[in-house]
Amino acid sequence: MRAFVVLGVGLLLTASLPDRLTAQGTPPLEDVVSLRQAGGVAVSPDGRRVAYTIRTTDWKENRFDTEIWLAQGGAEPLQLTRSVKGSATTPRWSPDGKWMGFLSDRGERRQLFLISALGGEAVQLTKAATSVTNFRWSPDGKVIAFTAAEAENDAMKQRKDKYGEFAVEDADWVPNHLWLVDVDPAKGADGATPEARRLTEGRAFTVGGFQWSPDGSRIAFDHQADPLITSGITADISVVTVATKAVTPLVRAPGGDNGPVWSPDGQWLLFGSSGGDTTSNFYRNNRLMKIAAGGGAPTRLGADFDEQIGGVSWTAAGIYFAGFEKTRRNLYRLDPASGAVQKVWDSPLTLFGVDLTPDGRTLAFTAQTPSTLSEVYLVPLPSPVSPAPTPSKVTDLSSQISSWPVGSAEVVSWKSRDGATIEGVLHKPRDFSPSQKYPLLVVIHGGPTGIDLPLPVTGGVYPITQWVAKGALVLRPNYRGSAGYGEAFRSLNVRNLGVGDMWDVMTGVDHLVAQGMVDTSRMGAMGWSQGGYISAFLTTNTNRFKAISVGAGISNWVTYYVSTDIHPFTRQYLKANPWVDPAIYAKTSPMTTIRQAKTPTLIQHGEFDRRVPIQNAYELFQGLQDVGVPTRLIVYKGFGHGITKPKEQLAAMVHNWEWFGKYVFGEGGVTAAQP
Repeated sequence: MRAFVVLGVGLLLTASLPDRLTAQGTPPLEDVVSLRQAGGVAVSPDGRRVAYTIRTTDWKENRFDTEIWLAQGGAEPLQLTRSVKGSATTPRWSPDGKWMGFLSDRGERRQLFLISALGGEAVQLTKAATSVTNFRWSPDGKVIAFTAAEAENDAMKQRKDKYGEFAVEDADWVPNHLWLVDVDPAKGADGATPEARRLTEGRAFTVGGFQWSPDGSRIAFDHQADPLITSGITADISVVTVATKAVTPLVRAPGGDNGPVWSPDGQWLLFGSSGGDTTSNFYRNNRLMKIAAGGGAPTRLGADFDEQIGGVSWTAAGIYFAGFEKTRRNLYRLDPASGAVQKVWDSPLTLFGVDLTPDGRTLAFTAQTPSTLSEVYLVPLPSPVSPAPTPSKVTDLSSQISSWPVGSAEVVSWKSRDGATIEGVLHKPRDFSPSQKYPLLVVIHGGPTGIDLPLPVTGGVYPITQWVAKGALVLRPNYRGSAGYGEAFRSLNVRNLGVGDMWDVMTGVDHLVAQGMVDTSRMGAMGWSQGGYISAFLTTNTNRFKAISVGAGISNWVTYYVSTDIHPFTRQYLKANPWVDPAIYAKTSPMTTIRQAKTPTLIQHGEFDRRVPIQNAYELFQGLQDVGVPTRLIVYKGFGHGITKPKEQLAAMVHNWEWFGKYVFGEGGVTAAQP
């Protein structure tokens, strides 16, 4: 069976390059999909070693695989896990640094495994009836707490036996609960896994994040009414006593409260909060709160930090977290008493994953620059009066692109129609000349609270590296609503979706045109998810582009509202449902202006997308056909909101390459990716 379905109106997609696409020395598209990528990091308790994951591409099996690697003392990194089938993820050190726990889907479902930090064979610790979702070592290293969903109960089995397969929307769910398993490597080595013990149970709540108290007697955890994605706003925090299984509520307030983190002395807990807001958890800042472990009134910390606070660690040296500052993501220290926030150091690196030793003296992290891929680093943390440290680079993944003509990636800014300052990332060819005019391709991120950063290679389904090497400019705008610019900026497209977004995109285009660098007869635009919605809005509201690609985009907010898995999203941004205010839904929906559409439009969508259901793609496709606009709909079979397998990701890249090749670059020919 084909991996995708092509629906069209008699058009042939064209391309100048067959099979392994190359242009002026650029790598084939397959090589972008095949890049080895660093993931989550875990620093050993003594700060001398760092474990991290590396993702690779298995073209034969059509999957991405992840394994755990280990580096120490400047020695060459070694691969710690080798899964015959599946991946190894989520590395976590034992408190004594001798063992590594990790999750792996080597069998039918994801389970917890253990491996010596010296290497050797991994042993399986759990045989849960469902996949293990998370785990944490106890402070003494003798027990691991983990979460897993309940198995199918007898009532559900009886219903299925009698009535067959059906589902009741928002009602057929099973809770996630806490379990304990003893750490016994010797027993696991003989194939007999230790028996897990239940810690929480029932349908009153489902467990989310959790953390052991420093003395190992209690576990703080957040929980919500059910596991539905829209129920996060109901989350509260409780503490379970390990010896008795007694659950004591700690934070019960309107809105969502989650992510409990213990102080080193066990007297306090930190948690993230919506501040009592039960509606707007998409674009407003979260709040970092501190509460006594025995209960009481919480106090807010870091109130002056105007961005999201995430990845919080409370160490002996203080509270640390990573946060965005425009297109940079830095490390910050927060004073537990005053709540004041201080930037640890102004590094040229943009931080992603971070992990600290318990004493707060060593940091492991992944980071990237405009000229490098994401690398793993290890660095001693400075005291407030120390000079900025110099991180030690553990990996050398950027060598993969050392010969690629990736050009430059720089941050540019401009004024939007209403005076808002907008930033974006501009990719230029390596031999860029200010006196020359170039084709322009606009690539729009999702979210809308996503953010584009100055990076040399972006991945995804848009062949940006190849377009830049081909002699094109690529603009990736951080339109209103993007992360990194504060709550007020993220709120600018409330009741202004599409409209204000288009202001930001088109004024960015005009800004580049005014500098004399753009060939306005060769411009295209594209995006995925919210970026796909903005692309659809451009399709039906401007004729300035020669081609547009809509990836998993919204075409009609009413269609989206009644079929998405996150109904509150639309209510919170448009401040109404369609039955109360149909005018705002019409104003912001691309289908309202479908009769204005003239731009050839490619539509790409996953068959089983729940976030942006595929009805949106069919509606736009039919509308464009009805008004005579060249269009093509490609459905990627078996996928949800993202294209998560390498072959279909390659196909999606080829489809975009060919679409813009035909309409922007005026090329001919077809490739094997077309029927």
